Amino acid sequence: MRTPPNERLSPDIAEARRPRKAEPERRCVISGETGPRDRLVRLAISPTGLVLPDAQEKAPGRGAWIGVSRAGLEDAMGNGRLKSGLSRAFKSGELELSSELPQLIETALTRVLLDRLGLEMRVGHLILGTQRIAESARMGGMAALFHASDASEDGRKKLDQAWRVGRDAEGSGERGWTLPLDRDALSVALGRDNVVHLGLANDAAAARV
Repeated sequence: MRTPPNERLSPDIAEARRPRKAEPERRCVISGETGPRDRLVRLAISPTGLVLPDAQEKAPGRGAWIGVSRAGLEDAMGNGRLKSGLSRAFKSGELELSSELPQLIETALTRVLLDRLGLEMRVGHLILGTQRIAESARMGGMAALFHASDASEDGRKKLDQAWRVGRDAEGSGERGWTLPLDRDALSVALGRDNVVHLGLANDAAAARV
């Protein structure tokens, strides 16, 4: 269906019609595998040579990318594979690796996630409240579903089922994502009381998170 010439496109329709650019790919310095940039984490080096996470990808200079689990990262730190890969990527052997690097990365990624959720809430894309989430999910009006780390199993299952119904995915076993944050942390970050579950209202918002 064509849009009338004097009618403005809604943001979601405009997003859908916009030509998609090829997703930039990066190579993991540990595994050697390539993948979409938003699936990897960028590392940068400080002026003193300390390797630090650059979760927002804003640090100047050369960067290195990793795309492994925390356990894989810890193994690579222990057997020297990470330092070897970083030395090649940064073209320098003068690097300092903190034993706290895995936790630093997790903290940085969590901060980016919370900032993104806060932005989506301010523009009205975030759905909060168990009842609202359930209703929106059943009607197919929710692109992504998230649970706090301490959400009850029963609460998760009920909302997961509602989400599958709305997505015509009953029997698929599809579930919402469990965040690495409990309800207290989510509530403080979003400025709301008792945030246990949350949903995103459209595909564009879900892709940004």
